[in-house]
Amino acid sequence: MGFSDSIGRIVSTLVTMLQTRIELVTVELEEELVRFSTYFIVALIALFCAGVAVSLGVFLLIALFWDEHRVAVIVSLIGVFGVASIIISAWLRTQFLNKPRLLEQSIAEFKKDVALLGPQDSDNQEESR
Repeated sequence: MGFSDSIGRIVSTLVTMLQTRIELVTVELEEELVRFSTYFIVALIALFCAGVAVSLGVFLLIALFWDEHRVAVIVSLIGVFGVASIIISAWLRTQFLNKPRLLEQSIAEFKKDVALLGPQDSDNQEESR
């Protein structure tokens, strides 16, 4: 009876640990989905507003300089927007490369579990004797 009770408790503990880790994975996936959705919606709103503002600004500048320097203004605006797109793309790439790894916390917890459940090194076994 004692041995089977011990095995039952061990199995119960392992199942509980696995359930906790799966719940953690689920929470992390939900958080990542919310984060991504928020980024995406805010980015779309910002792009729309910026697009309208930039379009109106470009039309205004071209209209102001139509008689004298229209070609220079158009070429300057092309340069400004080209440089801005390169800077924004570089920033976005940096943000994407530095974002937290998907399921990073869950993987760390699984590694801790494996370390706790795995074989102990010989130094620890000798010290316990």
